[in-house]
This record gives sequence, C-alpha cells and structure tokens, in this order.
Amino acid sequence: MSPATTAPVPTNRLGLTKQDYVGAKSTLCPGCGHDAITSQIIQAAFEMNLEPHRVAKLSGIGCSSKTPTYFMAQAWGFNSVHGRAASVCTGVTLANSSLINLLASGDGDSMSIGMGQLVHMLRRNVPVVYIIEDNGVYGLTKGQFSATADVGSTLKHGDVNELPPLDPCTLAMELGCGFVARSFSGNPKQLGVILKAALAYRGTALIDVISPCVTFNNHESSTRSYKAAKDHEMPLQDLGFVPYYDQDEVDIPAGEAREVTLPDGSRLTLRAIHEDFDPTDRFAALKAIFEASQRKEFLTGILHIKTEQKTLHDYMHLVDTPLVALPSSTVKPGPEALAACMRELM
Repeated sequence: MSPATTAPVPTNRLGLTKQDYVGAKSTLCPGCGHDAITSQIIQAAFEMNLEPHRVAKLSGIGCSSKTPTYFMAQAWGFNSVHGRAASVCTGVTLANSSLINLLASGDGDSMSIGMGQLVHMLRRNVPVVYIIEDNGVYGLTKGQFSATADVGSTLKHGDVNELPPLDPCTLAMELGCGFVARSFSGNPKQLGVILKAALAYRGTALIDVISPCVTFNNHESSTRSYKAAKDHEMPLQDLGFVPYYDQDEVDIPAGEAREVTLPDGSRLTLRAIHEDFDPTDRFAALKAIFEASQRKEFLTGILHIKTEQKTLHDYMHLVDTPLVALPSSTVKPGPEALAACMRELM
C-alpha cells in the first residue's frame, strides 16, 4: 500500500505561503470583528506578494492597535502612544520611502485624541493604507461611546448617545484624500478587494471598517452590532481586482462596470448595484453618504478614488534613494549649508 501523499502548500510569486504572513495568536475577545479584518489583511498581503521586510506596521493604543501583532511577524513594527500613529508613520515614510506602510487604528485612536494627527496626514497625502477598525466604543476602557457612535445608539447599561457622530470617510474626502472606502468586517469578500486596491494605490488610502465589539456593543439597541450592520449595510458596487501581473491573463467582462487603473498597473473594476454611483466624483459621493445616513444606512465599497495626486514624497522633493540609505555626507552637508538655510529664515 503506497503512503498517503500530502497536497503541496500553495505559494505566491515570492514562494511564500499564507502562513508566512501570519503573526502571533490573537488575544482579542472571541468573535471580535477586528480578527476578521486581520484575516483579510493576511490574505491580501499574500495575494499581493508583499515582501514582509518591506512592510512597516504601525498602530496607536486600543483594541484595534493590537492588530499588527497578529499579521506579518517578519515585518517592521511600531506601536506608538494613543493617537500618534499618523505622526510616526509620517516620519517612517520620510526616512524610508521604500517601505509599504500599513496602519491599524480605531475610532477612538483616530477620531478623538488622534484626530489632529490624522487630519495632517490626510492633507499631506502620506503613502499608507490607513485602516480604522470602527466599533463606536472604547473597548479597552469598558465600552464608553466613541466619537463615531450614532445618535440614538445605546450602551449595554442603557445610556443613549445624543451627540452627532464624526464620519472618517467624509472627513477624509473633505481634506482631498484620493482613496476612501468603507466596509464591514462581516463582508470579507468586499473587504479583501478593497485592501488589495489600497495596497496598489499611491498615497493615503483610508478604509473605515465597521467592526462590531462583541463584548460592549453587540446588543439589540446598538447601531454597531452585527445584526444592525447586516440590516443597514448598503453595498455600492460589485468589486473586482486584477493585479498588474495578470493583465494578459484576465479579461474584464463588458457591461456597465467602471474601470480604474491603479498606480502599480493593477485594475479595479466597480459595477454599480443599486444606482449609477461614480466614485471619481467627490461631491456626488459626499451627497450619497449624507443621504444614506438620513435613511439610517451606511454605504460600503469604494466611496471615492482619484489616482493622480501628489504625495508627501513629491511635496518634500525626496530623492528615490531612501534617506536611511543615503551617506552622511549627503544628509549632513556641513555648517555652510546650515548657515545658508538659517539666512533664508531671517
């Protein structure tokens, strides 16, 4: 009798397995939406052939900021203080522009203490995939409302939120962000395509992911529970993604789909489901989000995309060689250059 054969483990174009993109075991609550997001990050990184040593994982403080621990153990990582991941990311990309930045934050970390940091990251168009794991509460401090909590949502002990919410997506669009998306941790197919498109984008790609907190915000009267999200999610498009290396192998079906070519040559297809939504029209997108909120719905998909925008690297006139790799004679030009700079500031 011949011995049983084991099926080969699938690898990507780098020869890496999906397991090579996994990190430590999660310590979050069982069923947490954040872990579903982590799974899609791992899958997207594997399919996009990311080299782990070229990835910088960044976070602040909160349940969401644990996420980078759970993927790509061989990548670089920096867990900053509360609300400061955006500033640290800006420094990282200036020092080493060859790194791919993945930032995991939360609605508290980004929209309260860190909002000023996020605002300036958006206006500078720092190259980063910025993921907001949005559950409407502060999970680490026993479930108080966050700044994104909806009016009328209640806490487990009965408190009702009366303050209007801040919307990360409309904020990002107002500040000119060229890649804005919203998804739901319970919609892995959509989230996976959005993540791959964001990794192919050049600049700040902000993704607000509704991610229910199973411990503090999953009860019947919460607007951020799994049931509420399922009942009120309104997907805008059927999304398709064709990576740059498959251009000659995949044909996009004809029809009413819009097609956007991303900076690395990949193609994103967007086929409207309910209406002829144009994600390249920023003002129409803002109007659609506002109207959906009046209907107590939240739109998911690619809300806005604009591929031709300057990034921080362009504004700062960075050379192709990362600053970290330049010789001291170049980055420290001497006292004469410093004196000339000081004279310009007088």
